[in-house]
Amino acid sequence: MSQPLFKKVAFIGLGLIGSSLARVIVAEQLASEIVASTRSKKTLDDAKALGIIQEGYTNPEEAVVGADLIVLALPVRATQKVLEQIKPYLDQNAIITDVGSTKGNVVEAAKAVFGERLPVGFVPGHPIAGAEHTGVHAGKVDLFANHKVILTPVATSADWAVEKLIQLWSAAKAEVICMDVTKHDEVLAHTSHLPHLMAFNLVEQLANREDNLDIFRYAAGGFRDFSRIAASDPQMWHDIFFANKTAILNAVEGFEQQLSVLKKLIEQEDSQALMGLLGHAQAARQHFNHMLAKKPLMEKNKVTQQFSILPGKKTFTGKFTVPGDKSVSHRSIMFGAIAEGTTHVTGFLEGEDALATLQAFRDMGVSIEGPKNGEVTIHGVGMYGLKAPASALYMGNSGTSMRLLSGMLSAQKFDSVMTGDASLSKRPMERIAKPLREMGAQIQTTGEKGTPPVSITGSQALKGIQYDLPMASAQVKSGILLAGLWAEGVTSVTEPEPTRDHTERMLRAFGYDVKTEGNKISLVGGGKLVGTNIQVPSDISSAAFFMVGAAITEGADVVLEAVGINPTRTGVIEILKQMGADLTVENERIAGGEPIADIHIKGSRTLKGIHMPEDQVPLAIDEFPALFIAAACAEGQTVLTGAAELRVKESDRIQVMADGLKIMGIDCTPTEDGIIIEGKGKSGDWSAIFNGGEIESHHDHRIAMSFSIAGLRTAGAITIHGTETVATSFPTFTELANTAGLDLKVVEA
Repeated sequence: MSQPLFKKVAFIGLGLIGSSLARVIVAEQLASEIVASTRSKKTLDDAKALGIIQEGYTNPEEAVVGADLIVLALPVRATQKVLEQIKPYLDQNAIITDVGSTKGNVVEAAKAVFGERLPVGFVPGHPIAGAEHTGVHAGKVDLFANHKVILTPVATSADWAVEKLIQLWSAAKAEVICMDVTKHDEVLAHTSHLPHLMAFNLVEQLANREDNLDIFRYAAGGFRDFSRIAASDPQMWHDIFFANKTAILNAVEGFEQQLSVLKKLIEQEDSQALMGLLGHAQAARQHFNHMLAKKPLMEKNKVTQQFSILPGKKTFTGKFTVPGDKSVSHRSIMFGAIAEGTTHVTGFLEGEDALATLQAFRDMGVSIEGPKNGEVTIHGVGMYGLKAPASALYMGNSGTSMRLLSGMLSAQKFDSVMTGDASLSKRPMERIAKPLREMGAQIQTTGEKGTPPVSITGSQALKGIQYDLPMASAQVKSGILLAGLWAEGVTSVTEPEPTRDHTERMLRAFGYDVKTEGNKISLVGGGKLVGTNIQVPSDISSAAFFMVGAAITEGADVVLEAVGINPTRTGVIEILKQMGADLTVENERIAGGEPIADIHIKGSRTLKGIHMPEDQVPLAIDEFPALFIAAACAEGQTVLTGAAELRVKESDRIQVMADGLKIMGIDCTPTEDGIIIEGKGKSGDWSAIFNGGEIESHHDHRIAMSFSIAGLRTAGAITIHGTETVATSFPTFTELANTAGLDLKVVEA
């Protein structure tokens, strides 16, 4: 049996926190001996009876003799007195920690006792956990599980002492964070101490009313939820409010200032501004909750969700409306924000990528209502109305957001920083940063190899440039053109191949003149955008999975309604037609400046392998993972060249798709700029093509959805790991796929 972490642990105080930690130490066998000191003999007797201590003392001096860990689980204002009592009895290398919710006063108390040179084992701590009941009997072994514990080492704290405490709290299944003492007290003043102060204040205010009985009798659930924390121990909060006085008073002052803003908006009946404030607060709460839930997950590369698809003969039929186009959704927010007047958007894609763009503009002071059922109203602030965000703008997994905003932010008066999740943080940003620098922008890609975070210095005078794109990229083209809106003179971009032109189309819809001459797109800086109505078409990239699904399934009959058929996006249609798919484009019309149509696909003939035409590559760049599945089901060889861009998407899509196809029994060879796939289809034979298997999507939504569609022709079960990112572009994918006939289950892993 391995040595326990500690020989002897001494608790000074044994309430909820102390007795819960003692239970953890017992359960995990982390100490040879546990003792405690408290003034209540009954508490000590009860703790012995519960089996959480071996010995109890009414004075702390006896308890700490020979202890290599001392836990101060007592009121914060009693710290100095206790430290004075135990100082002569401490072992030289004993670890001394505490559990109080303020840290500055604990450090000051220690300095008053030990002087500036504190013991090497002194490491203040704060477990952020609690329960409605207190006392030794209220302790729970799982109290700290999935909660945060903040350690605040000081300059003299030894690394080994910090490491041992991390091991201790990790054994309690807590998430351990190290933080500066001052930062801790400031953060807790805003997130814990201020809400408690407000709850006590509100209950006191209402209790002093003459009609207090009616007030409390008819109080709704919201009041009870908010005021519940006012039932906390008054003595404890009295001590905390004094102990963290400076930080709490700063937090109160900030609250009063924000409250006065809210009060003024109500007084003036400023509907637009009030909706903007309330909407921003609601969205911020959802946004930060999501960030905190997803960011560690992506950084640790842990899989939280997987798809499971069972084999068997499948049908694939129905009439479907897939979500709104992501590219158009992004731009509707960006352009509406800097337009003059109001922009109303319908069909907005409420996926995580587009919501990251929406949140960024809210953080820059734009009042946005919605989204609700795909409807968003943006109250534009004009070309010079954006405000400096309070902190870094978080772009999640959205390369479109980061590259297009790089152009816009380069022209603003304020400094800005953009960050993203682990996947976005690996994607190249120098391709947009380089031309922006040529325009006069001060922009740094501060990650390794020209990757995010992206830092931009404000107040730079931009000049128009003529830029030849070295590689076809709608995002880079758009980022340059957007910077050009503020630049002096003409900004023009020449493309090696035509790419999606949503930026040009939408700028024109907002009244901004954009010239297109062949592959050269130009605009003159200094104009303005005027608010308008935007109807977002259904996303052809999302429709592509259903197009391929129907094309490879016997008897399939699928209609996809109101799909955007922008000529710079229709590569997937042209390639499937060249492969022999039974596909027709029906009911063509224009909506919000974008061409749309219904796409009708039947599974009536076996696809043929082709050399995919290079002129279609930029027009189908996001659809290739799905097209690789079509190629595997085709008769003969399919060759793709000229698609090096696929290697720097959310994942290296060429390699990741090749790995998955090989697992599922498909012979394929990845190349530097494409892939060769040996199709297993045979004319008139609709039997299974794929073997099934375990697929790693590398958290790439298009990889995950493409291999899901392979489930229509699989002989074995398919498990796809890392599918939680599907929500970024196609929140209803699993629901619609199952309705069409796929047997797909979502498993939380």
